[in-house]
Amino acid sequence: MLQGRHIIDASDLSVEELSTIVNLALKMNADPEKFSNLCKGKILATLFYEPSTRTRLSFESAMLRMGGSVIGFSDAETSSVKKGENIADTIRVLSNYAHIVVMRHPREGAPLLASQYSRVPVINGGDGGHQHPTQTLTDILTIKYYKKDIRDIKIAICGDLLFGRTVHSLLKTLSRFPNIEFVLISPSELRIPYHLKNSIIEKHNVKIFETTSLEEHINDVNVLYMTRIQKERFFSEDEYIKLKGSYILTPEKLKHARKDLLLMHPLPRVNEISYEVDMDPRAKYFEQARLGVFARMALIALLLGRSH
Repeated sequence: MLQGRHIIDASDLSVEELSTIVNLALKMNADPEKFSNLCKGKILATLFYEPSTRTRLSFESAMLRMGGSVIGFSDAETSSVKKGENIADTIRVLSNYAHIVVMRHPREGAPLLASQYSRVPVINGGDGGHQHPTQTLTDILTIKYYKKDIRDIKIAICGDLLFGRTVHSLLKTLSRFPNIEFVLISPSELRIPYHLKNSIIEKHNVKIFETTSLEEHINDVNVLYMTRIQKERFFSEDEYIKLKGSYILTPEKLKHARKDLLLMHPLPRVNEISYEVDMDPRAKYFEQARLGVFARMALIALLLGRSH
């Protein structure tokens, strides 16, 4: 049962629960009107202490599409945080106003702290470089939608693997599915954290191959998941400038990829995918963003006990 649960980490969900959410999301995508009054009378609070476009608006769209309402803030400077109010007090108050809360925060662990003081379910909308469970749900839904199954997949993840919370959540979650193989492509300075890689290998015995070359491996993967080099996670502007152009996907490079490649990106992009690639039928990152609404609809509905 998912009703009343907090979702802070993608590992809070079992493989069976992930499948339940994805299957409901697929039904919602196929017939949105059928679910248009599912959350009528329910209120979602969006507490965004960090800038967001897709995550915040897709959550709001998800709730509104199910007949619910939305309150919250998109800038902590417009809230009582500016006056010095702490997270515990904010969530104590807001959980009296809403039936479910989604929080994004630049500090790792903030949504977990909020969940300890909340009377209603708290969903982590991204915390620092740590976790982003609903992006992972979106990614898994996208793979299921286009590949029909979440198994026997070789996936290349390219870009910022050190700070990328979407990457960390996806690695931890996908590794629990059968016969998943990872090719991790990054500059040496932005490799996956050593402890995370070891943990995944020890727990799930998955194959992980690390490399600095995109061109050498684009031809033999089923999924290519591009990510941006995240300027906001760097302490040094010079270091960011040095690394930001490490990988740029072009139509020329895609000529060597499989015809059935699934090309994904959590967005926003900077320069890591050229605009010419958007016309390639394998590029599904905007569809990925669209499917994210249905992933969040399904999660909200299940946490509120309103799945049908």
